[in-house]
Amino acid sequence: MAHVASVNVGPTRDVPWGTLKRSAIDKRPVDGSVAIGPLGLEGDDIADTVHHGGVDQAVYVYAAEDLQAWAEELGRELVPGQFGENLTTTGLDVQDSRLGERWRVGTAVLEVCDVRIPCSVFQGFLDEPQWVRRFVARGVPGAYLRVVEPGTVAAGDRVEVLERRPHDLTVAVAFRAQTMERHLLPDLLAEPRISTKIRRRAQSRQRA
Repeated sequence: MAHVASVNVGPTRDVPWGTLKRSAIDKRPVDGSVAIGPLGLEGDDIADTVHHGGVDQAVYVYAAEDLQAWAEELGRELVPGQFGENLTTTGLDVQDSRLGERWRVGTAVLEVCDVRIPCSVFQGFLDEPQWVRRFVARGVPGAYLRVVEPGTVAAGDRVEVLERRPHDLTVAVAFRAQTMERHLLPDLLAEPRISTKIRRRAQSRQRA
């Protein structure tokens, strides 16, 4: 059974990486119930609002199992929130989740609509050489979810898949389409619940 292993939020801090030099990627686990609204978790900051946040990136989810696989490869401990994720899950194959599917997480209903694309801030925060390239090559990005029904979430809450979608456009496929296999981008238009960012990229590719 799938559960929330950790709920993670973070404030904006000054950082030495990226162009903005400020980031809220450093998420830390919090105790108790946390409210989830249309723009994300209560107490969680978004520093770069041009490239992150908004209704299509309200909640970032990464699987504890995938985090552990990275820890073994890197030879270092990776704790919940280390990838900047809001929810660290267990027992859920996030990569196999389909665009548009809906989950009940705690009392909130969330919808898979996009994936994480790595950036220089992520690389600086992890402090691993060639991190962006390695992250793209592995193809395990985690999922961005929009909020369909606000609610609350706490560590230990169940994650229930309420609705699967009638296609094979998974998180893994959506990531490849936006990175190494861009010819796949127009395929993503088959799902009406994709993020605005994916839709624009797919439509641009379709016209090219």
